[in-house]
This record gives sequence, C-alpha cells and structure tokens, in this order.
Amino acid sequence: MMLVLATLPARAAMYMVGNHPFGDWNPGNGVEMTNEGNGTYTLTTAINGTVWFVFADGLSSDWNVFNANYRYGPSSGGSQEVTTGNVYHTQKSNNNHSYKFTGNGEYTFTFNTGALTFSIEEYQEPPLPDPTMLRVGDVNGDNEITIADVNAIIEILLGGFANYDKRHRSDTNYDGEISISDLNVIVNYLLGGDMPEPVKEGYDYVWDDSALPEVHISVSLNEWNRLLALYDANAFTTQYVKATATFVKQGETTVIDNVGLRIKGNTSRRRPEGWYGQMHQRDNTDWHHAHFGLNLRKYVDDEAHTIQGVRKLHLKWFKDDPAYVREMFCYELFRRAGVWTAIRDNYCRLWLHVEGDSKEAYYGVYELMEPIDKRYLKDRKTRFGASDGYLWKCRNSAAGLNNPNGDISYDDDTDDRHAYTLETQTDEFEQARAQLVDFMGKLSSLNDNEFYNWIQQVTDIDLLLKTYAVNVAVGMWDDYWNNANNYYIYFNGTKLTGYKFFFIPFDYDNTLGTSLRCGVQDDAGRQNPLNWGNNNNRLIARILKFSDFKAKYVAYLKEMVDAKNAYMDRASAQARIRAWQRMIEPYVDNDTGEDTAIEDKPAPWGNHSEYKLLKNNADNFFTVKAAAINALQ
Repeated sequence: MMLVLATLPARAAMYMVGNHPFGDWNPGNGVEMTNEGNGTYTLTTAINGTVWFVFADGLSSDWNVFNANYRYGPSSGGSQEVTTGNVYHTQKSNNNHSYKFTGNGEYTFTFNTGALTFSIEEYQEPPLPDPTMLRVGDVNGDNEITIADVNAIIEILLGGFANYDKRHRSDTNYDGEISISDLNVIVNYLLGGDMPEPVKEGYDYVWDDSALPEVHISVSLNEWNRLLALYDANAFTTQYVKATATFVKQGETTVIDNVGLRIKGNTSRRRPEGWYGQMHQRDNTDWHHAHFGLNLRKYVDDEAHTIQGVRKLHLKWFKDDPAYVREMFCYELFRRAGVWTAIRDNYCRLWLHVEGDSKEAYYGVYELMEPIDKRYLKDRKTRFGASDGYLWKCRNSAAGLNNPNGDISYDDDTDDRHAYTLETQTDEFEQARAQLVDFMGKLSSLNDNEFYNWIQQVTDIDLLLKTYAVNVAVGMWDDYWNNANNYYIYFNGTKLTGYKFFFIPFDYDNTLGTSLRCGVQDDAGRQNPLNWGNNNNRLIARILKFSDFKAKYVAYLKEMVDAKNAYMDRASAQARIRAWQRMIEPYVDNDTGEDTAIEDKPAPWGNHSEYKLLKNNADNFFTVKAAAINALQ
C-alpha cells in the first residue's frame, strides 16, 4: 500500500505511535492504521486510562531517533489534551510533541495527512448484517438486490475473495456452489422474475436455523418414575423409557408415539426431577435441567417414526455456558471454515409433560444436536468415501491413542463407559479393535520419514489441520491433545490398511474463555497454540514436527482471526452472538428456575472468570486469542 501526497514523500503506511505503553504497544513502536483513501487513516483500539501518542509515516525502534521529519504533533509545545468528538489541526513537528488522551472503552482515531487534521470518536460497531437474516441474492450485503450484486458475483466468479457470508448470499440456487447459474438467477430477478426459495427437507429441515422449533415430550407416570429410578441406580444409565415426541416448526407439526427417551451427558448428567429416591411430585415438581436423548425408532422401526428421515435428536441444556452461545458458535465456526465433519445443531424450545400433570413443564431454550451415529455417516457418505466403516467414541481423559492395551470396547446397550467405544459394526468388534490398535502402533513406532508418508496416506491432512486449528482457536482445552477426551474417530474401511482416518470434533461447551488448569493448560485464551497439549497424545504433536504441516496449521489459525474471513474476529463473532441471543432471549426463563438469564461470562468453575465475549476490553476472549495467534511465526 503506497501513500503519495504532495506534502509527503512516498511511504508504505501511516502509524499511530505511543510514548507510553498503549495496549500491546511498547514505547517507540507503532500500530499501522487503515488506509481509507484520500490521505485519511483510521485505527480503532481499546483505551483504559491515559495515553500519549503521535502520528507518523515511519517507525524506529527508539523514540529518541524517531523519523522526525514526518512526525505529526500538536500545534503548540508539549502534550495537548484532547477529548472525543473534536477535530484537532496539527503540524509537522521535529519536537517531542504528543497528544494526551484519557478514555475507558473503544475509540476510533482518524488522521488526515493532507489537511493535517485529527479526531477521536467513541467506537460504534459496524452495521454488520444479522447472520440469521442473510438475504440470498444480496451479494454485497447492502440490504437490497441491484445491479451492484451482479457485479459482485461476477467478481467472485473471476476469482475474487468472498468470505462465508458473501458466499452464502451468492448461492442463489441453493446448490452449495457459486456458478454462472447463480448470476442468472439475480439477472432474472432484476428483470421481474422471482427469487427461488430453498427447499428444506430431512436434516436441512430439522437443523435449519431460520426458525426456532419446539420439542414437546409426553411420558406416562410409570415410565417417568422408571427413568428416575434408572438414574438413581446408575447416574450414567443409557436405558430408554417410552414417550411421545412432538416437533413443531414453521407451522408444521409432527407427532411420533412410542419413542425412546433417556438421560444423556458425561460429567454434566443430572436427575431431571427432585433428588435421590423421590418419585414424581405431581404439580409441585422440583424440575432440573438435564440432557435428553430421543430415539424416534427405538421401539418401532418404520419411516413414520422419523422427522423427515431424522431418527434421533439430542437435547442439551446450557450447563457450562451462561451466555447460551459457546457450543453453537463453535460448531457453526467449524462449518463456516469448511470442516464438514462437524455436526449440525440449532436452538429449540423444550417442554415436558408427565401424565396426570395439569400442564407441561417448560424447560426453556435447549441445543438441538445431530447425533454422531450410522445416520451421521450415511448423510456424509460421499465425503467419507464409505459409511460402513468403524466409528469410535473416545473419552474419559484416557483416549490418547497411545495405549493399545487401553480400555477398548463396544456399545452393547449397557451403562459401561469406555475410553474407546465402537459405535458401528459391533459384530465385527475384534476386527475393528485390531485396526485401531494397529493405527496406534504406527502412530507411535514409525520413524519420522515413515510417519510423514504414512499420515498423508491415511488421512486428509489439510482437513485434520484445519479441524485442529478451529479447535485451538476457540480454546477447547478438554480435547484430544490436552486431555485425551471428547472426540470421535472414523475409519472408512475395515481392513488393517487401505482406509482413511477421520477426526470428528465433539463437545464444545467448555470454550470461548471457559478455561481450566488441566494438562499443560492454564489459560485457554493465551496458551501457545503450538504447545496446546500433552505430547504423549501423539497425533497432532507428531504432525506439527514437520515444517510444512506446521506452516499450514499456523496459516489456518491466522485465517480464523483475520477479519476479512468473518470467522472469529471480534466484530463478526460478536455480530453472530448478538443475533443468536436476540432470538432466544425472550424464551430463556423457564420452569426449572435455572439458567433464567443470559450473562456474558464463562462457567463459574473456570480459572479465568475475567473473559468476556461482548465487552470490548483487554479481557475480550476474541481479542486475547487473536493476539496469541498473531504472535506465531
């Protein structure tokens, strides 16, 4: 970027420089301003206290030997105290003149090199589009469809950059690609035609986030009491009871009887009513938030016992997330970044009715999640290459892929919880176990050259590195690398060789500033992304030993925080979070009396309670994470 003005020689950039520590600045260093054209430069940054600064078109490591010929200070000697909302006329200065400013919040500094004027104003969030209201066809995001959108889509077709939101608005025929057909749709609309409406079916219907669905569960008194007794006998029960489920969305109602209902969760499992030994207390009920699973085909295996082909629903309460957004944000970010192995999820509202009660109990806003099972594999068969391989659930802080003699078992409908549980093809357990053990052995025993070639043969290395970049960017410490926990793996073949291995991310509520002293972790925001976990959990550690893989991983991390991508830079992340919270805020109050308000804070048991998502200060998680990532070389 070159600046050419009559008053200045050609320079690479304009900087704002502080002679006292200014955020992350050190004396004599500067932050490059954004070139707005016509000699106007801006910078938005947080200030908490008093700072002194000048503007300059060059930098030096030492303030005293700063490029004095082209430094801009106040028109009188010493420091000039300034406030927001005014314009200050400046002059080129060879003295140590500076501006003194005191503030608490975010401010935008504007400097014009031609007129030598300077102003400060309190920062206002840019008018980003509401992510829940992205209008397909409005390619440039100006809230209308015009010839400008034709030009914008032509630019994309010619190779121009388009972030996630822009690509979404460009796919006017809903085929998942941007092509000349999408351009033709816009042209047809401008000539008086109609914009096509998306057809939502099956998984796209259930997990379409344009509406907030309702889930109503009805259960007999005997079956509900049996569920409570099963929990009392074993809090980790996986046993089902019979219920009726009703799914309501956009005026359509689907009622399914004889479905399976069970309690779900790991360390977050709870009794959904009362305390140990109590049976249902009619119309005087002590309801508790709990995770539930619905298996619509548990007792009757036919198409009528599905929601447009969807057979299972997982309903998760926001136990560790007072902000009601963390897991929603993470899974959406995976999908936004092209990690297609991430599950689909959405918000819903949940009611529960026990036979004989005078009314339903409203459980509030829940997360509606896609299960990782055979149907999940079948829905992604083309990308996986096959859907009849071996799927493993990996957990219990014992799944480091480093112990062939570890706790390896299969899902046998008991309540046992293993480090590695085979979820598919359980009748081939010994063959599946041999494959997993062989994979672990190669992961540990191959020399570096052998490992480098082998890992590229058995997995999509780019997909794996991008998956882990998102994982680390959102601050997921309770994961494979650090804590040997919370993931699935899938082998798309059943032989010892010739398969592809896939890493499937799972369970992202302890993220975005919910931090804990665990493994090598102490601060999930500031932790070095290259030293994220226990290197005895070898998969990621071994991959990052190679410079080309490390470079890709770092590049993916930096993509996450680059504002042009609209992934998890602070402004675009906050826009999505605010949109979700606006949608659900009227509905979070509920009959359990728990989690009845949205709060911008991490889980109360974490070790960094200062992290915020929406407050723009030094403890904003997105700001902290961007600094940690951008410091990588």
